[in-house]
Parts: sequence; structure tokens; C-alpha cells
Amino acid sequence: MLLAVIDFRYPLLMGAAMLACGVLLRRSQEKLALSRWEKLAIGLGAFCGAMLGAKLPFVLADWEGLRSGTAWFADGKTIMCGLVGAYFGVELTKWALEIRVKTGDTFVAPVAVAVGIGRLACFVGGCCFGTPTSLPWGCRFPTAGDDLLRHPTQLYEAGFHFAMAGLLVILRQRGLWRGQLAKFYILTYLGYRFVTEFIRPEARIFLGLTAYQWAALLLSPIFAWLWWRDARSAAASPAPHPASCTPSLPPPPQSPTPPAWRS
Repeated sequence: MLLAVIDFRYPLLMGAAMLACGVLLRRSQEKLALSRWEKLAIGLGAFCGAMLGAKLPFVLADWEGLRSGTAWFADGKTIMCGLVGAYFGVELTKWALEIRVKTGDTFVAPVAVAVGIGRLACFVGGCCFGTPTSLPWGCRFPTAGDDLLRHPTQLYEAGFHFAMAGLLVILRQRGLWRGQLAKFYILTYLGYRFVTEFIRPEARIFLGLTAYQWAALLLSPIFAWLWWRDARSAAASPAPHPASCTPSLPPPPQSPTPPAWRS
């Protein structure tokens, strides 16, 4: 009976995540200088990029499933590569449609909220749990195959994404790091994920690090370079000269020319 409830809660929360993201995106993008169809295309590019990115590492790790096509429908997705895929999905769509408007700042807070809700779904579904712990908030996950108390890493990460959503809203309202918030969000998450991998029971593939940690080490310099490139491009763009606030004064009145004396 408990499993039935859990199975019901997981898709319900995932649906709520997508709905929340859609509603928040619509509100945050109201003032973008884009048509309705351009916004729809960008949203579709983000979704497709996220789905492909989230599945790609698992598909590439299953060569037989890749050849037969079954790997795309098997279990296993990664939020880290999903976020990266969404970023490049948006950039590819904008390049194809020749859209030059910066859209990343409007995406990140809604996406962070959606990912946070998605991690709550992971918690009730019993996946993505942490290593054993003696801390008082440790949880038992039947899906782990034991009776040990474990770190509820899903809740840790949900808190991270909800906190990031609030921070991103504040940064956008204050005009800080304009055009860079998507990269800031991804870079921060890569750092968070690198640290929390030490309390997740993932296989250590090399030098005591997991595949996710190596992915974070690989992707961080890429997004740092993208940030630097955009910042340099923005600095090189000529800024419009503000209009002078000094009111223009009318020319001084000309004194009338005296008539020439007749000789």
C-alpha cells in the first residue's frame, strides 16, 4: 500500500514541477522583446536539451541499449547534465532563429524551483539517497536494500535549488550579473554537486572521485569561459551616450544694428 502511494506521489510531484516552471516562466518573460512563437521555440529547445542531456550519459554507458534503442527508455537521468543540456538547447535555438535577446536571466529562477520540486519527488520515490549517517535526520529508504539511516540528499538538494531561486530573483531585481545568471546558477550547482557527491553512494571511478565529480570538474571551466567571453563582449560593446541633463539655453538676444549715418 505504501509503495502505491509513493508511486502516485512521484509523478504528481514531477507534474507539479513542470507546471510551476511553466507558470513562472510565463510571468518572468512577459517583458522580453520576443514574439509568442519565439518564446515557445526557446522553451521547447530548453526542454529537449534538458531531456537529451539528462539521458545522454546513461545511454552512452549502455552500448547494447544504445544500439537497440532501449537505453533511451530505461531508468536513469542526471540533473547535472540536464541543466547543461537545457542551456545549450536554448543557445542552439536562439542561434537557429537568429535571436539576439538575452533570455537566460528569465529562465533560471523558474528552473531552480522546478528542480527543487523534482528533488522532493526523488525523496518520496526513494531514489538518489545518500550514504549511511548517524545524524538525527537520517532517513531509511527501502529502495536502498537495507535498514540503515542515510543522508536525505534529495532534501539537501531541494533546499539548495529553492534557496538559489530566491537568490536569483534578488540578483535579477537588482540588475547584478545581468545576462550571466544562468551561468552563475550552473556553476554554483556544479560546485554544490562536487561537494555533496562525497555523501552519495556513487561508484568512484578514478582518484576517489565519482563520474559526477569529474563531470563537474570538466564543465566548470567551460561555463567560467562562457561567462568571461560574454563579459568581455559586453564590455567591448559601445555604451549609448546618455542625453545631457543640462537644459539648453536660448541664444542671447542680439542688439539691434544701429542704422548707418548718412553722410
